[in-house]
Amino acid sequence: MSASGSKLVIVAAFIGNALVAVTKFAAALVTGSSAMMSEGIHSLVDCGNQALLLYGMKRAAIPADEAFPFGHGKEVYFWSFVVAILIFAVGAAVSIYEGILHLRHPAELTNVLVNYIVLLLAIVFEGVCWLLALREFTRAKGKWGYVEAVKKSKDPSLFVVLFEDSAAIIGLLVALCGVLCGHLLGITWADGAASVIIGTILGGTAIWLAYETKSLLIGEAADPELVQGIRAIVASSPAVTRVNEVLTMHMGPNFVLANLSVDFCDDGHTQEIENAVAALDARIKQEYPTVKRIFIEAESWRVPPVSASRRPTAADLTSEPMADQG
Repeated sequence: MSASGSKLVIVAAFIGNALVAVTKFAAALVTGSSAMMSEGIHSLVDCGNQALLLYGMKRAAIPADEAFPFGHGKEVYFWSFVVAILIFAVGAAVSIYEGILHLRHPAELTNVLVNYIVLLLAIVFEGVCWLLALREFTRAKGKWGYVEAVKKSKDPSLFVVLFEDSAAIIGLLVALCGVLCGHLLGITWADGAASVIIGTILGGTAIWLAYETKSLLIGEAADPELVQGIRAIVASSPAVTRVNEVLTMHMGPNFVLANLSVDFCDDGHTQEIENAVAALDARIKQEYPTVKRIFIEAESWRVPPVSASRRPTAADLTSEPMADQG
C-alpha cells in the first residue's frame, strides 16, 4: 500500500466514524439502547485510533537527525500498538461494562425505529469504508493470501483500518440482532447481551492487532525472500568467497537496515575490497529500494569458539573488520 493510499483510507474512515459516532450517541440517548451506546463508543474509539495512525504516519516521515540517525519510521509501529491498547482498554472494556449493567437491569427499548434507521445507515457507511480499505489491502498484498499478508506486512496501516472496519460491521450486525430480539421477541436482556458480544469482538481485535504490531515494534527482520536476495547478490561478487550472516531489521515500513558479514578473497587489496563493497551497496539498493542503509563487515567465519571462563586472545581471532558502507 502506498503512503497516499494508506492516508486516503484512514482519512475516509475517520470522517465516516465521526459522523456515525454522533448519530449513534444521539440514537442511544433517545432509545436507551445499551448496544447502541456501545456502538457509539466503538465509533468514537475508532476516530481516535485513526487520528493516532495519521499522527504516527506524520511522525514517521520526519527525516533522520543526530538523535535518530535511522529516522523516525518506527513511530508508526508505536502508535499502531497504542491503537490496539485503546481498542482493548476503552472500546472493549466500556462496551462489556455497559452490557453487564443492562443485563443486571434490563429495560424495554423506546423509539426502536430510530435504532433501525441509525444501524442500517451505519452499516452502509462502514461498508463503504470497509470496501475502500479492502481494495487497498488487496492491491498491496499481491500474491499473498489475506492471512499471510497480515503476518508478513511491515506496514500496520495496511491492516489496522481493515480490522477496525471489519469489527465495526460485525458489531453493527450484532447490535441489530440485539435490537430485533428486544423489539420483536420481547427479550429485554438481548440488548445488554449484544453489548457484551460487541465488547468481546473489540477485545479480540485488539489482542490480534497488538500481537501483529509487537514484533515490528521490537525489531522484525525483513522478509526471507529479501534476505535471500541480498545473500545471492553478495555471493555473486567475484571478490567474495563466503557470505556469513545477513542481518536485517525494519526501521519503518519502507526502511530496511542490513548488516552483512562477508569473507573476501584473501589476496584482495584494500582498494579492491572497497570497490567491491561500494558496488554491492549500489546493487542491493537498486534491486531492493526499501534497503536504505547497508553495513558490510569483512571477516572470516573461521573463529574458534571461546569458553565463557576464558577471555579471547589475539590468537583466537583470525579476522578483523575492514569496511563499513552506509
